[in-house]
Amino acid sequence: MTKYQLKSAVFIVASLLISLIITSCGPNYTYENKQEYSEEGWAFKDSLQLDFEVTDSATIYNLHLIIEHSTSFSYQNFYSRIHTVFPEGQRVSEQVSLELAGKGGVWLGDCSSSACTLDIPIQQGVFFNQVGHYQLIIEQFSRMDPLKGIQSIHLALEETGEKR
Repeated sequence: MTKYQLKSAVFIVASLLISLIITSCGPNYTYENKQEYSEEGWAFKDSLQLDFEVTDSATIYNLHLIIEHSTSFSYQNFYSRIHTVFPEGQRVSEQVSLELAGKGGVWLGDCSSSACTLDIPIQQGVFFNQVGHYQLIIEQFSRMDPLKGIQSIHLALEETGEKR
């Protein structure tokens, strides 16, 4: 094998390993929906809805809310409402404060010079008692309409691989 062939082989193997590592990192979401917002921000009318089917009531999930916001966002937190619609039509709502910065005002999550991405675990180890069609809806519920600086909202349901 020549020096050139050896370098090419090493490059190919290294590239494959890096590709494998990159694709194997991060959670495996069963269901997800992402909505991006313009510079105007997240308006009251722009709720995000996630529709999904539960086929096994013993499966355990984690629910993630991933928020991308500008580093010039004016608040440490903001409020949202999360609605769960069950297969028989019952709707349960909860108001949630979404904390984007710590007590000292330092942004939480992964930040660059212009934006931060924060994965907020909304519910961990949750299961659904009924088999059927569900909806999760998140709506902006702050005093500002629109809420400027919110760039995207990503709602994701992750199967944990565990059963109850």
